Amino acid sequence: MTPAAVPERAEVRSFWGGLGLPGLVDVHTHFMPERVLAKVWAYFDSAGPLTGRPWPIAYRQDEQQRVDTLREFGVRAFTAMLYPHKAGMAAWLNGWAADFAARTPDCLHTATFFPEPGAGGYVAAALDRGARVFKAHVQVGGYDPGDPLLDQVWGLLAESGTPVVVHCGSGPAPGKHTGPGPIGAVLARHPRLRLIVAHLGLPEYSEFLDLAERHRHVRLDTTMVFTDFTELTAPFPPAERPRLAALQDRILLGTDFPNIPYGYPHALHALARLGLGEDWLRAVCHDNAARLFGLPPAGP
Repeated sequence: MTPAAVPERAEVRSFWGGLGLPGLVDVHTHFMPERVLAKVWAYFDSAGPLTGRPWPIAYRQDEQQRVDTLREFGVRAFTAMLYPHKAGMAAWLNGWAADFAARTPDCLHTATFFPEPGAGGYVAAALDRGARVFKAHVQVGGYDPGDPLLDQVWGLLAESGTPVVVHCGSGPAPGKHTGPGPIGAVLARHPRLRLIVAHLGLPEYSEFLDLAERHRHVRLDTTMVFTDFTELTAPFPPAERPRLAALQDRILLGTDFPNIPYGYPHALHALARLGLGEDWLRAVCHDNAARLFGLPPAGP
């Protein structure tokens, strides 16, 4: 860990320890090939057009340091969210992610896809290699999730019960195919799809809560939501908090580590200050994801 992260270790561990949890499960963390990550960081450094505001990377560390930081925080399992922005990238990214998962046993083997010929084949291959979660980024990819080239992909994921984290909300800037409509059409065709809506669908919080209430397999992750940074531009409506409580068993902790402009503990404290109770925090920060991914009981 970097010296700056040492005090955070105690803060994070105190948070989950005080809830009686064995640690955290974070379903939205980013690991990807170094040259790809460097381009992502350069985009944030330039306050790119989708963000439009300063975005300092809080955990600008090498790969092993980032893994070690999560372990020191007590994150029992995490993901390697990666995604292509054009055709021809996904199979290569999946190969890298399989190697990363093989050398990082606490990483939930992650894979991705893009609407292109052969997508069904390399998604099937990733599942055969043990992929446990997929990531799709409708905004960055600029594609319609209902593209016929993805019909086989969604079918495979629904049939296998493999969760897929989808950035389909219109934050930080709307895209041609963002919002609940396009992904809702996919769910209408594949109702068994275990969809995890990234960022709680920000800024269309209410509409994506509607989607979750209509589809029992839809979940939402908390990535960057409720934090001071996000509340400035896309505040969560206080009137919707009771719906968060009602969906307690389908909300999962996500953080966007390492690409966050604040410390990891703040994401946890932002959840706590919602005032939804310790049972809700235990479910969101650990139990829901542990059950979804079949994590073994924590050791002594």
